[in-house]
Amino acid sequence: MSEYIHIGKLVAPHGVAGVVILEHALGQPIHFKGVEALFVEQKAGSFIPYFIESATAKTDTITHLQIEGVKTREAANFLTSKKVWLPQADFQKLVEKNSPLALLGYMVQEAGKDIGVIQEVIEQPHQLMVTILYQGHEAYIPLHEESLKGVNHAKKIVQVELPDGLLDLYTETAE
Repeated sequence: MSEYIHIGKLVAPHGVAGVVILEHALGQPIHFKGVEALFVEQKAGSFIPYFIESATAKTDTITHLQIEGVKTREAANFLTSKKVWLPQADFQKLVEKNSPLALLGYMVQEAGKDIGVIQEVIEQPHQLMVTILYQGHEAYIPLHEESLKGVNHAKKIVQVELPDGLLDLYTETAE
């Protein structure tokens, strides 16, 4: 699992003083108390730290950020559409425990057997989808009322019952 967790993206500048709007999936209003910096992905796998001067939560998914060194609308505009990441420790401080993102790092089990650690959470209108690494391949696991059998937050385990043959789609064994 990556040491950084993707939490959202910078969607637009706000005003003329360099404030940027962060759209996040942390599940609650976030003021970034106790977090020094967030990491902006300039290109795939390249994380640049940006130090937070102030943060104002507007909704459960929107926070306005003043970032050190970003003092103009043009500078803020340069950051627009960039993905934002947090180190794992800071992520754990901020994420709402009931947020789907809180499942990152949990082990997915079927019939008591470990099948993979959740790498990514994808929210869709009627279900949640998570990705795991299964036998060396990225596998998509649907989480909805038929497949999700339980979540043990203390042990960080998600219990599922998957449709027959779903995991076979992700292996290279040809018959």
